[in-house]
Amino acid sequence: MAGTTGYHSFDTTVDKTNRLLKEIEQEYGWPKERRNQSYAALRGVLHALRDRLTVEESAQLSAQLPMLVRGLYFEGWCPGEVPMKLSRDEFLDRVRREFPYEVRGGTQDLVSAVLRALKLYGTEGEWEDVKASMPKELATVVP
Repeated sequence: MAGTTGYHSFDTTVDKTNRLLKEIEQEYGWPKERRNQSYAALRGVLHALRDRLTVEESAQLSAQLPMLVRGLYFEGWCPGEVPMKLSRDEFLDRVRREFPYEVRGGTQDLVSAVLRALKLYGTEGEWEDVKASMPKELATVVP
């Protein structure tokens, strides 16, 4: 098979990550040629979510993510500085600052598309825990 690393676990995580990015593209209506945008959207949402959650909740959520996405999730993380108190608007602004592309439909639509795609990698119970750990106003961003 072309493009394989020779290590099953690496090939699997690359495949799962590509499927996740494709899912974001389909949710948001981007063609595959916009893979940089789906990656930037995933990164921005993951980092805002990670910094809003407690260390324990972040660890529980990350355990369900594909290995490559888990690395992206923890990139630049400062566990001593979380959870950050973010309102819904501050959360969306945080994502917007990390997403250097035009946002059709608003940042809320972008966040919703990414989170719907991410829900493929996590149990319903874990996503309920994530939602329950947020203030009601912010929990509305989690589908």
